[in-house]
Amino acid sequence: MDWDKLRIFHAVADAGSLTHAGETLHLSQSAVSRQIRALEESLNTTLFHRHARGLILTEQGELLFDATSAMRRRVDAAAARIRDSEEEVFGELRVTTTTGFGSLWLAPRLPALYEKYPDLKIDLMLEERVLDLPMREADVAIRMKEPSQADLIRRRLMTVRMRLYASPEYLAQNGTPERLEDMNRHRLICQNTSSAQVSAGARMVQELLTYDIPSMLTVNNYFGALQAVIAGLGVGVLPDYVIEDFPSIVRVLPDYESGEVPVFLAYPEELRQSKRIAAFRDFVTEEIIAHRKRLKDEHAVA
Repeated sequence: MDWDKLRIFHAVADAGSLTHAGETLHLSQSAVSRQIRALEESLNTTLFHRHARGLILTEQGELLFDATSAMRRRVDAAAARIRDSEEEVFGELRVTTTTGFGSLWLAPRLPALYEKYPDLKIDLMLEERVLDLPMREADVAIRMKEPSQADLIRRRLMTVRMRLYASPEYLAQNGTPERLEDMNRHRLICQNTSSAQVSAGARMVQELLTYDIPSMLTVNNYFGALQAVIAGLGVGVLPDYVIEDFPSIVRVLPDYESGEVPVFLAYPEELRQSKRIAAFRDFVTEEIIAHRKRLKDEHAVA
């Protein structure tokens, strides 16, 4: 089917007049009329009822107009994405990451991103399941391991370590562990070792369980584990990035921690030129640089 004829048909149906459609398309009325007749002949049907007040779509014309309207919407959406990739930062950006990182690190920092790009529409998808970026289940991902999917651009952002933390109130009431063996007198708050989580965290919990932990609370994400620690329920296994925003939490057994957990940002190759992706990537990178600087300054003061 001739796309140009469909474009002219849509303009005529929208305007209800050959003359008005011709003005919009910068074509003569006779040229528009010829294209409509040719389209009707190719479809072997009548698309318009013609009368003194203008043109009215036939039943077949209504069907075709619904189709061309849908096509127009898709083309407009594609044009918006092209403009986004070439000019401005706006539109929807679907970001996926873990519940803990998304709720404890990323979400509190998003106001700065919205202040810079107020027309962004971020859909933040927090779940442990790894979404399929090449299949466009999300636009960009932040994950605690290097993505294995093909056709992805990936950048290592930082490293995280799992450590032990407790509230001052809990430690005042129950004492502070001085060595790992002392954990057999404390409740452990952690993710269940069988749940989806970073392997370094699971190994750390498995090691702690060898010390005859008397009581436990397991939560399926670090946000819930942090809330339990803040509430004074016990000693929690938490990622080190939470402490910057919760300075009252006390690190327990400061010489004990997990191995490094790499944090990666990834997005599909086809979005390489997207201004939205670039804006988000640069924002996260800048926040991490600022985070490192604050930690360095704190260590220098200490």
